[in-house]
Amino acid sequence: MLLAIVAVGGAVGFRTLLEGLGQFYYLPMVPAVVITAMLARRPATALAVALSIAVNLALVPRESLSDALTNAALFAGVTWLLAEICWGLRALDERTRDLSRQLAAKDAMLNTALASVPVVTLEANGEIRRLNPAAADLFALTEKAARGRPFAELAPGFDIKATTRTGATGGPLESKDAHWNGLRPDGATFPLSIQYGIVPGSSGGEHVALCLTDLSRWHAADAQARELHAQLNKVWRLNSLGEMAATLAHELNQPLSAAATYLHASQVDMERAGPLGDSALRTAELAKGQLLRAGKIIRRMRELLSLEVRRMDTERASSMIEDLGPIFTMIGASKGVAIRLDLEAEDDRVQAERIQFQQAMVNLTRNAVEAVGDRTSPEVVIVGRTVSDTQYRISVEDNGPGIADDQIDRIFQPMTTTKSGGMGLGLSVTRTIVESHGGRLQVSRSALGGAAFSFTLNREPSVETV
Repeated sequence: MLLAIVAVGGAVGFRTLLEGLGQFYYLPMVPAVVITAMLARRPATALAVALSIAVNLALVPRESLSDALTNAALFAGVTWLLAEICWGLRALDERTRDLSRQLAAKDAMLNTALASVPVVTLEANGEIRRLNPAAADLFALTEKAARGRPFAELAPGFDIKATTRTGATGGPLESKDAHWNGLRPDGATFPLSIQYGIVPGSSGGEHVALCLTDLSRWHAADAQARELHAQLNKVWRLNSLGEMAATLAHELNQPLSAAATYLHASQVDMERAGPLGDSALRTAELAKGQLLRAGKIIRRMRELLSLEVRRMDTERASSMIEDLGPIFTMIGASKGVAIRLDLEAEDDRVQAERIQFQQAMVNLTRNAVEAVGDRTSPEVVIVGRTVSDTQYRISVEDNGPGIADDQIDRIFQPMTTTKSGGMGLGLSVTRTIVESHGGRLQVSRSALGGAAFSFTLNREPSVETV
């Protein structure tokens, strides 16, 4: 409002200075209204228009009222139209500034993203036009050294024609192998994936932009997962052999002992027969010796193949389970099951032998996946919770058919299986592993409706700092 008063006052003063040059009515007042409209809102502008009309009516004598009203209306209409134009220009300017800020923010975001993604731009002949710092670091090159070189020198087998054969504007470029191999100046190679896009050039024509992904870490993780899988399979075979040896030793020990007892009794009878029984006595003695030797061999095999007792280390339960993620993915993919982890990561330090524990988890999870394979909405959840100051409980739950009541007492026995091709050693070996960790493998009804196999591990006491 003050702006309108000052602007109109200035216009009146200017009009007074011009009186000697001629008759000026509303013309000197127009800039006052325009300036107010450019710097203030509608109420202040309306006040400037009203003050201009009032001052003009007061200072300029009129011959007729109709002329005065007509001139005032014309002035009001023209100046208000000019004010609307000013407001439109102000709004357009504000919108332009806002769009500029948004564009600058998006440009900064894009530059930040592209700074971390290796990008190479190629000419139509496949030569490198430019590459960003991330791409230069990836190939251990400077942009100056790379510019003008065929990209095929950095990615052997690359052909620029592959980006135009299908008529597509972008997508992944497939290699003859499972991936591309990037080549550095020192001869080192690394796995690489390539995505391409067609971009217009500033002076006409088109360029090919390549987005590169270094697959080294992914391949290393995949190799680590395969190594872990092979190690777990080896441990599983040894544990299964040990469980089988223990079972056979237990089952064969009684008949072997009985046979040795019968031979000993026959030896007593043969001694009573005198010289006639000497030959049979020697034969029986040899047979008895072989039976005892067979028993020792079986016991020795049991000792050699029994579950190896290893030193327990302090491990994080959640970490041991999460490291099995790639293996869980492979197990679940065979039946179309997504295995979900629900692990309490706080205070989960436990005493465990990592490989043996992971083998037990793989076996329980595989059993759960097989149990829900025929479900329309299969669910397998691995739950980890701290249940006391000394124990951490792990449970593998599913929404399968569960375990029948008459099978609960038998499923942990060796040579007992519900699978057509099973050997009946899986749960027996798993139970042995759990017991070697000081726990007890239990089965109950899951909250999901199926079975829940659970056990506890001894927690490592937390270290309190003062």
